[in-house]
Amino acid sequence: MKRRFHQLDVFTAVPLRGNPLAVVHDARGLDEARMADFARWTNLSETTFLLPPTDAGADYRVRIFTPGGELPFAGHPTLGSCHAWLAAGGVPRQNGIVVQECGVGLVRIRRDGSRLAFAAPPCRIEPVDAGLLGAVCRALGLPVEQVQASSWLDNGPRWLGIRLDDADLVRSLKPDHAALRTLAKVGLVAPQATGADTQFEVRAFAAPVGVDEDPVTGSLNAGLAQWLIGSGLAPMHYVAAQGCALGRAGRVHVQQQGADLWIGGDVAACIEGEVDL
Repeated sequence: MKRRFHQLDVFTAVPLRGNPLAVVHDARGLDEARMADFARWTNLSETTFLLPPTDAGADYRVRIFTPGGELPFAGHPTLGSCHAWLAAGGVPRQNGIVVQECGVGLVRIRRDGSRLAFAAPPCRIEPVDAGLLGAVCRALGLPVEQVQASSWLDNGPRWLGIRLDDADLVRSLKPDHAALRTLAKVGLVAPQATGADTQFEVRAFAAPVGVDEDPVTGSLNAGLAQWLIGSGLAPMHYVAAQGCALGRAGRVHVQQQGADLWIGGDVAACIEGEVDL
């Protein structure tokens, strides 16, 4: 059956500089195995499938697959799927707010100037076992004494967040991905040098879900933002860079407004057509 298809670049206004996403529209009739097969075939960090909502408060439902399996929530698929849904003629029930249904529940998405931004789901922040942290640092090639702080960040995906004090160090690491694959999904963050056009440098090593390094990661940046802002280490509004080590130039726009943490980014259209699934 032919279905409408988009391939987009998320967290960038310039195609080929962000995180690509494949979106299959009207995925009714596709079973989980077929979705997983197609996600492995695209070989992107995520592929999404749009469906009618089952919750009366939602505008659409999305299922999110990596090459390694399904996720309950992810950031760049949320922004990209919303962009594709709107481009295909979707009209939200609420003026100015799109409500997405996914594995973690309902996620609000708003227009933020030229960008879209999602309201981050709640994030549990928990301590990391010292033994696991040591093993992760060995896999990263990172002396454990250079770690400023670490925490589990769980907002659907579960990330082991590590804070460093040097953005150049974040960019320079060459992990042992085979070792990381047995340990955790790992996110690194460090402040940029004075004069940089962003406030933080981020990297995401997502080997357990089938991707060695994710180019730009909304869920991780949402967890890092809650952790950093809550610790007084980041302002209420900042921009993070991600993807430099992969030749990308992702930009994640973070804004805390009252109880809501908004994670925003541009979306660039790359491919539009049909896929036979």
